[in-house]
Amino acid sequence: MRRNTRRPLLDLDSTHPGKEEKMMQALAANPDLTTIQLTKLLYGANSASNRTALRQLRGRVQDKLLNHLFFLDHSDTRLLVSRRYELECLDLLHKVTILYLEGEYVLTEKLLRRCLRLAQQSDFTSYAEQAVRRLLTLYAEQHKRPLYLVASKQLAELRKKLAGEQEVEQILSEVNSNLARTVATRRAELIKIPAYLEKIEALHRETRTFTTFLALYRLRLAHAELVGDYKGIIRYTTQATKQLQEGKLNARRFDQRFNQFMNVYAHLRSRQPVAGLKLAEAFAQDMHPTSSNWFYFYEHYLMLALHAGEYEQALRLLHVAHKNPSFAKQRAAALERWELLEAYTEFVQPVDKLPVRRRAQLAVFAALTVPEYSRDKRGYNVAILILQLLHYLRQRLLEPVLTRLERLRKYQQRHLRDAATLRSRTFLRMLLLLPEAEFDPEVLAIRGKPLLANLQQAPLVGEAEAVAEIIPYEALWDITLLLLRQGTPE
Repeated sequence: MRRNTRRPLLDLDSTHPGKEEKMMQALAANPDLTTIQLTKLLYGANSASNRTALRQLRGRVQDKLLNHLFFLDHSDTRLLVSRRYELECLDLLHKVTILYLEGEYVLTEKLLRRCLRLAQQSDFTSYAEQAVRRLLTLYAEQHKRPLYLVASKQLAELRKKLAGEQEVEQILSEVNSNLARTVATRRAELIKIPAYLEKIEALHRETRTFTTFLALYRLRLAHAELVGDYKGIIRYTTQATKQLQEGKLNARRFDQRFNQFMNVYAHLRSRQPVAGLKLAEAFAQDMHPTSSNWFYFYEHYLMLALHAGEYEQALRLLHVAHKNPSFAKQRAAALERWELLEAYTEFVQPVDKLPVRRRAQLAVFAALTVPEYSRDKRGYNVAILILQLLHYLRQRLLEPVLTRLERLRKYQQRHLRDAATLRSRTFLRMLLLLPEAEFDPEVLAIRGKPLLANLQQAPLVGEAEAVAEIIPYEALWDITLLLLRQGTPE
């Protein structure tokens, strides 16, 4: 039997580890080890030959770690449900390729038929097409004409469905790509979405596959999100859950976690934080900590707690997020959002609850001259400037307060002129009353009352236009008045 004599996997449980296992153990214990330190640890000295040996060792370890990917457990229900079935299809196709090249046609046919059944049960049109295409080749080579004709007809039907799915996926990819860009691009894309929806609906009627349904479902959610129809999102997600429970959706493909997240998100944006927080508490157990979307879910979970006024719970959620080993591995933009969430969460805690180190970091954040999010006008500039202002109000430092108020005034004039920014524009106008009222909280409360009413009556806006409110402006106004009652800037 032909086989590779090199052991393909690391023996992570070995009681007598070799250098490969020792390298893994050392890096697991201290991921910040330098090349020199690792060379000395494994080879005793930092010589040129030992550094060369380390590079070779690192290559072998990396290859073997990649081999471990074939043996990951995907059965946890908190992971993407379709993952295990998709990887099973790919595993069968991989084995089939090797068997076919080895001339083992009987077993090849059996595995292809198993792959086809699995792909059909899981509604993976692309894998079903691959399986039938390989069966067609197999039947042609074995001169099995009747089976060849059946497979040929089946392949034509699958390719027709696959063409529809590919067109739908291309549309959805184009939309998602544009929605991730600037505010202007998002607005332009919003105008096109009704036509895209009509096109995808027509393709779904033709194919009736899960992939076309999913594209239609996701685009409807995206459109509702952009225009601020958060009740629509709650309605769509609730209907999808009902369809899943009734067996009308493929349980092997439908991502209930995404559905739950969108439901929670819609409650946050539609100003229903108490109900949304209860849902988030129930849904959190369905999110696996290693999932790429775990942090995104917890961002909204944390914001629901802040919006509901549950500040102690928000602090606990912040600690849970930091304990996740993958926290530091997030993208830079995500880490910046978490930094801002952390600053707001800690700001609303009693000062004596915060360690001195965190108070110092809040001061550093407040002292930023230019907001780090300044290039993205739909980002968090307003939230940063407001937090900086509140920090200096708490410190009772007049000059920094006046400086931040001037920045808020300029930002309002330049970037908050659209109707969709009414809430942010109104709240900034309320804050700009501070020097006019000579920082007197009672005078300020009276003068701000009409603006507060306008703020509370402002309509919901879509994600395309939204300015982030880490804590609702109404609550921030109460905090502002409370800080002034404790003492005015000097």
